[in-house]
Amino acid sequence: MRHFATASALLRAAHPVPALAVTAMTAGLAAAVGSGALGMLGVVAAVLSGQLSVGWLNDLVDADRDARVGRAGKPVATGAVSRRAVLVAVAASAPVAVLLSLPFGVAATAAHLVALVSAWAYDLGLKSTVFSALPYTVSFGLLPAFVALASAVAPPPWLVLAAALLGSAAHFVNVLPDIADDAATGVRGLPHRLGAVRSTAIAAVLVLATAALLALGPVGASPAGLLLLALAVVLLGTGLVLGRRPGSRAAFHAVLLVALLDVVVLLGNGVPPS
Repeated sequence: MRHFATASALLRAAHPVPALAVTAMTAGLAAAVGSGALGMLGVVAAVLSGQLSVGWLNDLVDADRDARVGRAGKPVATGAVSRRAVLVAVAASAPVAVLLSLPFGVAATAAHLVALVSAWAYDLGLKSTVFSALPYTVSFGLLPAFVALASAVAPPPWLVLAAALLGSAAHFVNVLPDIADDAATGVRGLPHRLGAVRSTAIAAVLVLATAALLALGPVGASPAGLLLLALAVVLLGTGLVLGRRPGSRAAFHAVLLVALLDVVVLLGNGVPPS
């Protein structure tokens, strides 16, 4: 039972919801660009390893701040899992993510490595600067680039742009529930400087721009695209309303759900050439 509890805490420290959502998006993108079964398995494994490393590093670096504000859902801060165990997990998963990228060539590996370095840089300090949105923008934008390059396909610029916009939106809504706690521990990223109201408005615009770009841009207006846009409006609106409750991550989960819907539309339409 003790080992099970430790394993469970280690999993929770990896931020499993966003990690699995990004991995699911990766699988969908791989299918959309025509990756074979082995290729899809490889990129999914690489991205999942990278996402786990990012989540673990985040909880490890933030452990002291999380403990000061009493965040009960943070396993490292509460002592549910040791810092040593999480450090070992980071040290194992980070190089595995890069090694799993190598079979796909230099360009794909470079894209994934830059995306990971960007995400790690956020964990290690950029989150407390005016440039806090930049790692999300870069890392999300490079995700479809990595997937496309892994299949020897030139990543369409519109797809990279859509992913970058979505990543920026994810940053703004992810920070909202913790703005007060972050301020108390000295975290001053861009959303903290702009405030909750303006950050919410920016996130809404970015998500809708992403949905519009994917729904209408590459293939023109289609029933599926218009349905996506309508669902994005409903889901985002619901998430933003529910997300006004203290500590709620409804807005962040709404952004992830819209992203998955975007991937469903991509699967239906395929990825037109750049």
